[in-house]
Parts: sequence; C-alpha cells; structure tokens
Amino acid sequence: MMELYRTAVEMQDFFRQRDWKFCIIGGVAVLRWGHIRATKYVDITLLAGFGREEFFVDELLKVCRLRPPCNREFALRSRVLLLTDSHGVAVDVALGAIPFEERSIERSSLWEAEANLFLRTCSAEDLLVHKCFAGRNLDWGDVEGILARQIGSLNLDQVRRELKPLAEVKETPEVLERLERMITHHNQPFIKLVPAKPRKKRR
Repeated sequence: MMELYRTAVEMQDFFRQRDWKFCIIGGVAVLRWGHIRATKYVDITLLAGFGREEFFVDELLKVCRLRPPCNREFALRSRVLLLTDSHGVAVDVALGAIPFEERSIERSSLWEAEANLFLRTCSAEDLLVHKCFAGRNLDWGDVEGILARQIGSLNLDQVRRELKPLAEVKETPEVLERLERMITHHNQPFIKLVPAKPRKKRR
C-alpha cells in the first residue's frame, strides 16, 4: 500500500507543480470513504477540458510510460491514459472535461492516508457517482461499502442530481433504481432483538 501512496503523492506533486486541477478517485478513494480492499491502481481525474488533450498526454508521457493496450492515439480517443510510473505502479488518468468532473474536482479535499501523507481525493458523494456510472460488480461492492460507512453523512440529493444525467447519456436508468434499493437497505433502522424472558411455570 505504501508503494501505491508514494506513487499517488508523486503524481499529485507533478500536477501541483503545473497548477493542474485534479483529484484521486477509484480504489484509493474507496479506502478513504468505503471499505478496506486491495487495489493496484492509482486512478486520477485530471481536468483537461476539450482541445488541449495532446498537451496533457505528452506532458504525462515525459514521466510515465504507456501500459498496453494503450497507445497515444488510444489515449486521445478514449480520454484515458493507462500508465506505469517509474516504480512500476499502474496509474490511470482520465482526461476530464464534463461539468460533473469539474465539480468533482472542486469538491475534492485532502485526506491524511498515513501520518503526514496527504492525498487529494474526490468526495464520498462523487465517488458514489463514479462507481454507479462504471457499474461493474467491483464498483457495486464499493458502493455497498461507502453506504455502509457514510450513509448518515451523505448528501444523497447531490448524488441523485449528478448521477441522473450521466445515466441518461449512458442509457442505463437501472443504475438509479439499484442505488435507491441499496440506500433504502442501509437506511433501515437497526432493531435490537431482546431475548424473550422465560415464562414462569405454573404451580
């Protein structure tokens, strides 16, 4: 895990030196807001906008190498760079541009992952949106973990507001229904079962 954190710190230092806007998402953010699980990747949203993708790709390729099957053309077309840093750690950088990605970066905050080691991650709400939109089995497991830990402090209206248009674009309205079922489950009041007192025997 320390190798992963070291890579995350080095990448965010690289971004800060260039005054780039970014936040960490994916498995590292799940460690902050959800459950403890293994992860081998540092996932980052970098606010690149539209029209300057080549600049950001070329700058990142000065310090990282592309990871198969990704090449420069693939990265520009898909807006995702699959990278490996100098330590051999996998780094996935999404070239963000849509309003949700911009707002997610604005809402990000620092997390002390280890003593004196601070990482800028997205909020719990925005992580839920990312995970629901991705929609893999692993992602829904992460949604479960985030809700289990954060249900009482989440701004669920914000989650719904951000997720709905993304689900509409992807034509997957069922993700909203699935999320609502999970929210309902985690909002159920905890009922403590008290063992019944034994009845007194009649004499």
